[in-house]
Amino acid sequence: MVGTQDHAPDQQPADAFVSFGVTGDLAKKMTFVALYRLERAGRLDVPIIGVAVNDWTDDQLRDHVRESVRTAIGSHETVDEAVLDRLVARMRYVGGDFADASTYTKLGRALGSAQRPVFYLEIPPSLFEMAVKGLAGANLTAHCRVVVEKPFGHDLASAQALSESLRAMLRESQLYRIDHFLGKLSVQQILRLRFANTILEPIWNRQYVESVQITMAENFDVSDRGGFYDKVGALRDVVQNHLMQVLAMVAMEPPARGGLDALSDRKRDVFAAMPAADPSAYVRGQYEGYQSVAGVAAGSTTETYAALRLRVDNWRWSGVPFLIRAGKSLPVTTTEVRLVFQDPPPLGFTDDDGVNEPNQIVLRVDPSAGARVVIQAQSQTSESVRTVDFDVDLGGPSVPTPYEELLHAAIVGDATLFTREDVVEETWRVLAPLLDLPSAPDPYEPGSWGPAAADQLAEDVGGWRAPWT
Repeated sequence: MVGTQDHAPDQQPADAFVSFGVTGDLAKKMTFVALYRLERAGRLDVPIIGVAVNDWTDDQLRDHVRESVRTAIGSHETVDEAVLDRLVARMRYVGGDFADASTYTKLGRALGSAQRPVFYLEIPPSLFEMAVKGLAGANLTAHCRVVVEKPFGHDLASAQALSESLRAMLRESQLYRIDHFLGKLSVQQILRLRFANTILEPIWNRQYVESVQITMAENFDVSDRGGFYDKVGALRDVVQNHLMQVLAMVAMEPPARGGLDALSDRKRDVFAAMPAADPSAYVRGQYEGYQSVAGVAAGSTTETYAALRLRVDNWRWSGVPFLIRAGKSLPVTTTEVRLVFQDPPPLGFTDDDGVNEPNQIVLRVDPSAGARVVIQAQSQTSESVRTVDFDVDLGGPSVPTPYEELLHAAIVGDATLFTREDVVEETWRVLAPLLDLPSAPDPYEPGSWGPAAADQLAEDVGGWRAPWT
């Protein structure tokens, strides 16, 4: 396990962007739109090469990109055809089998004089090693950056094995592991709100906070992704990566200035302070009807809902439960972090009927960035206390999309939005006792908040709070 960057990272801008798997679904839905928006914003100035097994020409790739961008964004915004023309003019295509050395020879010729390419592997993880080995064999990795998609392993052992195989050919500083949540402005805002506001940071600890609640709710089902989802489940799909990264942002100490490792070091400290998860504080659910979805195995025990209670045993957070829940077919679609503060002592006013709700700070991640503060004030009609809140929109229509931010960061050499090896491995360690449990998950009605057993996880801290919608 590597604790820090093993080599001074190359922060010079890349001189080429290469997408492996350019004809795939991820490129069609995310990558091309992100590149189009970078082009429109004047943030893209490198040639783009697509690599895939299809026997395509440059023009076929360009037509595919045009159609994909128009389909993806044409229904809700006007496509600037001049921008789209500039984007596709940057593009070339290299076809070939990833296992064939001649594919990488052709890629080398297409790169020409480029010395610092970004290789974006939007391909299955089972092909990562093959692709990097081909790049290394063609002498294309000396000054490259390699961006890999999640999942990075399916447990601790597989994550370590994958890192070891890639590290045999690349330096850790060359590996950029994508978690698209880290590209969200709303997630990046967590650190700014904490550390740039002196009214918040002094109370952001065990002396004042009773619980931290992280919710990722989706009001839709698995749909046509049954074949993929049934092999993954909620814990691996969104908790181990997205929500654990959000937890780290909430719990970490302020990063020291200087060096790309500062942020990763503080995240690692959070996870290192976490004991392995307790299966008795974990509830798995499966919405009724899931097993009739195409691609789902008969008798599947894959969870579509996960709720768990974790601890961070350090000076700042000891004794504060971190509660996480995530699931499909829930009442709303939203992702939020909620700090619930301890109740104040009795107020002693003559007409006081007690505090209705404790103070809370809510940081909304999706569907838009926002922050809310819940406070107590005197009622307008009596001396009793009433709950009031105020919120602020932290987003806007011009906020860059996560993939736009991440691809640009990879091109310019900003590693702070990506995940380091030891941080990934620590998250797998923490969640290891919860993986691949043989018991069947509890059924729950679509449109509900999951199995009733999940309520017990938060019972001693006043229960789960309804998300801000």
